[in-house]
Amino acid sequence: MSRRVVVTGLGLITSLGQEVAVFWRRLLAGHSGISRIESFDVSDYTVRIAGVVKDFDPEAYIEKREARHQDRFSQMAVAAAMRAVADSGLDLANMADPFRAGVIVGSGIGGLSELEEQHKRLLEKGATRVSPFMIPKLMINAAAGQISILFGIRGPNAGVANACASANNAIGQSFWTIVSDEADIMVTGGSEAAVTPLGLAGFCANRALSTRNDDPERASRPFDRDRDGFVLGEGAGIVVLEEYEHAKRRGATIYAEVIGFGMSGDGCHIVRPDPEGRGAAGAMLKMLEDAAVGPDCLDYINAHGTGTPLGDVAETKAIRQIFGARAKDIAISSTKSSVGHLLGASGGVEFIATALAIRDQMAPPTINLDNPDPECDLDHVALVPREMPIRYAASNSFGFGGHNASLLLRKI
Repeated sequence: MSRRVVVTGLGLITSLGQEVAVFWRRLLAGHSGISRIESFDVSDYTVRIAGVVKDFDPEAYIEKREARHQDRFSQMAVAAAMRAVADSGLDLANMADPFRAGVIVGSGIGGLSELEEQHKRLLEKGATRVSPFMIPKLMINAAAGQISILFGIRGPNAGVANACASANNAIGQSFWTIVSDEADIMVTGGSEAAVTPLGLAGFCANRALSTRNDDPERASRPFDRDRDGFVLGEGAGIVVLEEYEHAKRRGATIYAEVIGFGMSGDGCHIVRPDPEGRGAAGAMLKMLEDAAVGPDCLDYINAHGTGTPLGDVAETKAIRQIFGARAKDIAISSTKSSVGHLLGASGGVEFIATALAIRDQMAPPTINLDNPDPECDLDHVALVPREMPIRYAASNSFGFGGHNASLLLRKI
């Protein structure tokens, strides 16, 4: 009999809140976490807004000296993991067999602020003044490693770097790890902290970002006719996945069941999506096949929905390819409209929103969707949340490089 996998813990750090309850309340209320960047001088940038976590204090989670040895992306991953594990009620530090728990965490870029800081030190002070902590701080697998060290977890452990699909890939791999009986518990998700001078400059040069600087809260406009790019965000979304019988024996609270994962490649372009959405459609099809369910089951999709002119149309075409005439009956929303695009962390936060949508039978809204694009003519839960039956829900993440990853959850 196949092993079942359930979600028993949620933790996040976002511009909408650092507690799941606060984040969810503000998300449903249609609030925006997008604001002007204040952490560095943006006067010469074409984009001056982002979904910044302004009040994050790593020392509230990590001892001061240790916090200095971690980049911001790793600090946020550890903080979100601490919240997720506490929410799950697990005592990972005293597990009978620490090899039966694992950690897989994704990040698209990793320790960018550390890289910038040490490069500046190299140029100004010379090679001998570069920090010995630079490499362990900037490496993408640092988040997974630090979480493993914190809880003494010795099972499957990895960092995933698949651009904006990183967190979904990490969660999907964790799901498969439990199904294959290599672990009973996985701490997984994604973290990103790329709102830095170099990170912002790179995305400005790429011309991928919204330039609606004078109206930051309304800048992220997925599926809207007037969208002009995504809004960069930062944060972390970490969850605890657990084998169903293991969770049931200890009386754990279960948010939802994970039943399918699919991934694919566009094979098209390094930054532009396949205009016909064939790669994204392939990931959703693989997700359904992995779950052994048909397309008629789906009630809700938390879309990738970045707010880019090409991406939103491609995702719409992909959904139509898989769900056909029934595509218009599926509620779809993009929570990036509220928090921006967290790159490698986006799938973690959106997975949490999807699990909560199932728990509360409430589809979160796509805010700022005032003028729906005729080419994106599906049901995008515009402006206000919707109470509705949600038994099956999917979460999509698609990244630069043509990486696509889709997860399917079910009410239990």
